[in-house]
Amino acid sequence: MSDNLQNFSTFVDTVNEEEQLFALQNESGDWVVCDSAEFESADVMPVWANSETAQQFCCDEWQDYKVASIHLEQFLEEWISDLNEDGVLVGVDWQIDAEGTELDAIEFAKLLVKAL
Repeated sequence: MSDNLQNFSTFVDTVNEEEQLFALQNESGDWVVCDSAEFESADVMPVWANSETAQQFCCDEWQDYKVASIHLEQFLEEWISDLNEDGVLVGVDWQIDAEGTELDAIEFAKLLVKAL
Protein backbone atom coordinates (compact mmCIF):
# COMPACT_ATOMS: atom_id res chain seq x y z
CA MET A 1 0.00 0.00 0.00
CA SER A 2 1.40 3.40 -0.93
CA ASP A 3 2.12 5.98 1.77
CA ASN A 4 -0.72 8.21 0.49
CA LEU A 5 -3.24 5.36 0.63
CA GLN A 6 -2.03 4.30 4.07
CA ASN A 7 -2.21 7.90 5.33
CA PHE A 8 -5.70 8.31 3.89
CA SER A 9 -6.86 5.05 5.46
CA THR A 10 -5.54 6.20 8.84
CA PHE A 11 -7.21 9.60 8.34
CA VAL A 12 -10.59 7.96 7.54
CA ASP A 13 -10.36 5.60 10.51
CA THR A 14 -9.51 8.43 12.91
CA VAL A 15 -12.19 10.81 11.61
CA ASN A 16 -14.88 8.13 11.74
CA GLU A 17 -13.85 7.04 15.22
CA GLU A 18 -13.65 10.56 16.64
CA GLU A 19 -16.62 11.82 14.54
CA GLN A 20 -14.84 15.10 13.83
CA LEU A 21 -12.20 16.63 11.64
CA PHE A 22 -10.20 19.82 11.94
CA ALA A 23 -9.64 22.88 9.78
CA LEU A 24 -8.22 26.37 10.29
CA GLN A 25 -10.49 29.33 11.01
CA ASN A 26 -9.77 32.98 11.81
CA GLU A 27 -11.54 35.27 14.28
CA SER A 28 -13.85 36.52 11.51
CA GLY A 29 -15.10 32.99 10.95
CA ASP A 30 -13.28 32.53 7.62
CA TRP A 31 -11.81 29.11 6.89
CA VAL A 32 -8.49 28.48 5.16
CA VAL A 33 -8.98 27.83 1.47
CA CYS A 34 -5.93 28.06 -0.76
CA ASP A 35 -4.81 27.46 -4.32
CA SER A 36 -4.56 23.83 -5.32
CA ALA A 37 -1.05 22.50 -5.90
CA GLU A 38 -2.42 19.84 -8.26
CA PHE A 39 -5.08 21.62 -10.31
CA GLU A 40 -4.46 25.00 -11.91
CA SER A 41 -7.82 26.71 -11.44
CA ALA A 42 -9.03 24.97 -8.27
CA ASP A 43 -9.08 25.90 -4.61
CA VAL A 44 -8.62 23.46 -1.77
CA MET A 45 -9.71 23.39 1.86
CA PRO A 46 -7.24 21.47 4.00
CA VAL A 47 -8.67 19.26 6.77
CA TRP A 48 -6.95 17.10 9.35
CA ALA A 49 -7.80 14.10 11.51
CA ASN A 50 -6.18 15.61 14.60
CA SER A 51 -5.73 19.08 15.99
CA GLU A 52 -2.00 18.68 16.64
CA THR A 53 -1.16 18.24 12.95
CA ALA A 54 -3.49 21.08 11.97
CA GLN A 55 -1.84 23.34 14.56
CA GLN A 56 1.50 23.02 12.73
CA PHE A 57 -0.01 25.02 9.86
CA CYS A 58 -0.95 28.04 12.02
CA CYS A 59 2.13 29.96 10.94
CA ASP A 60 3.31 32.33 8.21
CA GLU A 61 0.33 33.29 6.03
CA TRP A 62 -2.03 31.36 8.34
CA GLN A 63 -0.65 32.68 11.64
CA ASP A 64 -3.94 34.46 12.41
CA TYR A 65 -5.89 31.19 12.17
CA LYS A 66 -6.74 28.74 14.94
CA VAL A 67 -7.61 25.05 14.76
CA ALA A 68 -11.36 24.46 14.81
CA SER A 69 -13.22 21.15 14.91
CA ILE A 70 -16.08 20.29 12.59
CA HIS A 71 -18.45 17.48 13.54
CA LEU A 72 -18.31 14.73 10.92
CA GLU A 73 -22.08 14.56 10.43
CA GLN A 74 -22.28 18.33 9.93
CA PHE A 75 -19.37 18.22 7.48
CA LEU A 76 -21.03 15.49 5.42
CA GLU A 77 -24.53 17.00 5.52
CA GLU A 78 -23.74 20.70 5.11
CA TRP A 79 -20.19 21.29 3.95
CA ILE A 80 -19.72 18.72 1.18
CA SER A 81 -22.48 20.10 -1.06
CA ASP A 82 -21.23 23.69 -0.58
CA LEU A 83 -17.63 22.72 -1.32
CA ASN A 84 -18.78 20.78 -4.37
CA GLU A 85 -20.91 23.66 -5.68
CA ASP A 86 -17.98 26.05 -5.22
CA GLY A 87 -15.57 23.64 -6.90
CA VAL A 88 -13.39 23.49 -3.77
CA LEU A 89 -11.34 20.34 -3.28
CA VAL A 90 -10.61 18.78 0.11
CA GLY A 91 -6.96 18.61 1.18
CA VAL A 92 -6.58 15.47 3.27
CA ASP A 93 -4.35 15.45 6.36
CA TRP A 94 -1.58 17.59 4.90
CA GLN A 95 1.84 17.21 6.47
CA ILE A 96 4.42 20.00 6.75
CA ASP A 97 7.09 18.01 4.93
CA ALA A 98 5.03 16.26 2.24
CA GLU A 99 2.77 16.89 -0.72
CA GLY A 100 -0.86 16.77 0.33
CA THR A 101 -3.63 14.71 -1.22
CA GLU A 102 -6.45 16.73 -2.81
CA LEU A 103 -9.81 15.12 -3.52
CA ASP A 104 -13.10 16.16 -5.07
CA ALA A 105 -15.55 16.88 -2.22
CA ILE A 106 -18.07 14.23 -3.35
CA GLU A 107 -15.36 11.57 -3.75
CA PHE A 108 -14.00 12.49 -0.33
CA ALA A 109 -17.47 12.09 1.22
CA LYS A 110 -18.02 8.73 -0.48
CA LEU A 111 -14.74 7.41 0.89
CA LEU A 112 -15.58 8.61 4.40
CA VAL A 113 -19.08 7.13 4.34
CA LYS A 114 -17.89 3.82 2.89
CA ALA A 115 -15.67 3.39 5.93
CA LEU A 116 -18.53 3.88 8.41
